[in-house]
Formats: sequence, structure tokens, C-alpha cells
Amino acid sequence: MSNPLSTDTITLAGGCFWCIEAVFKQLEGVLQVESGYSGGNIATPTYREVCSGRTGHAEVVQIVFDPQKISLDQLLSVFWNIHNPTTLNRQGADVGTQYRSAIFYRTEEQRIIAENSKRNFGQLGVYNDPIVTEITPFKVFYKAEDYHQDYFALNGTQPYCEAVVRPKVEKFQHQFESWLKKH
Repeated sequence: MSNPLSTDTITLAGGCFWCIEAVFKQLEGVLQVESGYSGGNIATPTYREVCSGRTGHAEVVQIVFDPQKISLDQLLSVFWNIHNPTTLNRQGADVGTQYRSAIFYRTEEQRIIAENSKRNFGQLGVYNDPIVTEITPFKVFYKAEDYHQDYFALNGTQPYCEAVVRPKVEKFQHQFESWLKKH
């Protein structure tokens, strides 16, 4: 009898969800990535409501992964390298609490891994400024509207994707080439 697949889930915010979804979907051991909203104070928010900055939600990706193939620590290593965790409520030209850097943990083990990962990355001296990523308990995930799912894959020639998403994806592919899914 074979062992059933063991999965884990983490929810991450690192600016625009189109950028981070495009990256995490490419990692070996990642089974599912959905763009959505988390960390706010209203139920079932819409994209327009989240963009207003009044809901408290961040644009996030919810990642289901196989910890036998990729660890949470590895996922967080990618996370730290694909966005700037030192800018409060902003990523590049995207400004507002919806673009904050955050890790929404589900278990005490995830919290400890996230805290250690944040401290270790901070000690590398990649940035001159301190990391402002919040590490907070997961409460609820609201899946974003369908047109946000696989946005980069479906809209790669759109100007924002060409100017912002593609460079992040290409940097990631170069930096983490050995972690990519084999097609």
C-alpha cells in the first residue's frame, strides 16, 4: 500500500499576486497556487475593494505543496528573493497595505520556520534596511476572481506583465533553476 500524498499549505503576500503566483507555480513540489486575499477585516472582498486599501486584505498566494519534495524553508527562500521585504506597504510602484509583505502561518511549526527564515535572511545583508514582513496567524483565504488566476501565463504580453512580472520571473528562473519543475 502506498502512502497518501502529504501536503502542507502556506499563504504569502509579496506585492502583486500576479508576480508571486507566476513564480511559485514553477517550483517542483508545489501542487497548487491560487491568487487571493487574506489578512483583512471584511468577508469575500472583491479586487476593487481590496485595491481601495480599506479592507485590510493583502494580495496573497495560497500555496499547497508536498513537503517531501520542497520544504517550507525552501519556499521562504524563494519568497525573500522575489520581492523587497523591506518596503512597508509597497512593492515598486504598487503602494498600499494590499501590497504588504506577509507570511500567514497555520501552525506553530510554520511560525517558527518563518521567524527563523526571516532572521536568517536579514542577517545575509541583502538589503540595507530592516525586513518589515509581518508574520501573522492565518485566518481565512478568499480566492480572487477567476481572471486573476494564472494571470501572467494568460496575459504575458500585457504591459504590466512585460515590465514588472516577466523580469521577476526571469530572475527567479535563473536563481532557482535547479528547483524548477521538469517538463
